[in-house]
Amino acid sequence: MKKLFILIATIGLLYSCGGNTQKTQEQTTPETAQAVDEHNAKNSLDYQGTYTGELPTASGEGMAVSLTLEDSTYVKKTEYIGKKEIFEDKGKYTWNAEGNIVILDGINDAPNRYFVGENTLTQLDMEGNKITGDMADLYILRK
Repeated sequence: MKKLFILIATIGLLYSCGGNTQKTQEQTTPETAQAVDEHNAKNSLDYQGTYTGELPTASGEGMAVSLTLEDSTYVKKTEYIGKKEIFEDKGKYTWNAEGNIVILDGINDAPNRYFVGENTLTQLDMEGNKITGDMADLYILRK
């Protein structure tokens, strides 16, 4: 009698567990899988074009900057306000891994990283960090 009870209990337990299997990751359908958001500035924004603005300087009245981004090249023109000389840098740019910052190759003695926003480029500091504080909005170039 004891063996019959154990056999019935075992069959009941196996039956109740067998019909309720969990889906593994391989069994998920596209409808049930969560979408991964792969949007970034590089593949979502119309970032190419010319951006301009007046950026502050440590001394003087600031500088007028024009930065043009094409397919993989840039032209950056800088004129210190109150002076007639225009400095021009040309070269290639690359993107960071996240696809939201362009890095101007060939510029090593000045900030060379810009955060790409919708119709804006925000100059980052020498280490590639966003500039904060009261003057942060002064480092934005606009299309």
